[in-house]
Amino acid sequence: MKTTLQAPSATTTNSGKYLTVVLENEAYGIAVLKVREIIRMQKITPIPQMPEFVKGVINLRGRVIPVLDLRVKFGLQASFAERTCIVVVQVTLPASVVQMGLIVDSVEEVVSLTPAEIEPTPDFGTRIDTTYILGMAKIKGIVKTLLDIDRVVAPDTMEAIARSAAA
Repeated sequence: MKTTLQAPSATTTNSGKYLTVVLENEAYGIAVLKVREIIRMQKITPIPQMPEFVKGVINLRGRVIPVLDLRVKFGLQASFAERTCIVVVQVTLPASVVQMGLIVDSVEEVVSLTPAEIEPTPDFGTRIDTTYILGMAKIKGIVKTLLDIDRVVAPDTMEAIARSAAA
C-alpha cells in the first residue's frame, strides 16, 4: 500500500488579515501580525559592506532599526515618491526576534482573506526559489502575492544586519 504525504494547504494555514503594499504597480500582502507600524520616510544612516538592498538604519524612538528596500531586494529599480514609506515589521530569526523597516512605494489597505481567496504558490520549476511566498490572494479580481516576511531576507543576511545594528 502506497502512502503519500501532502504539505499543509496554503488555503488553510494562511487565511487572516494582511496589510497590502505596492512595489512598482504590483501589490503584496504582509501578515498584519508581523506589522508593528508604518512611518514616513526619514534619513537613513548607511552601513558599509551591506548588501545593496540594505539601505542602513534609522533611530525609531531610541531603537536602531535596520531598513531594507523591498524594490531592490526584488530586483526592481530603487525609487522614492511622495507616498514612499517604511513599514516596520517583526522578523523572526533562528535565535531572536528583530524589528526591521521595509521601504515600500505605498500602503494600500488591510484585507481579511478567507481560505477561498488564497491559492497555493504556483510551481515555477526547480530553479526559481518561491519559499518566501505564502500564496497568491485573489482580491476584487486582482492577484496579490502574500509574502512570508521571515523568509524575504535570507537568515544569514538578517543576522549580519542584527549584529551591525546592535554594535
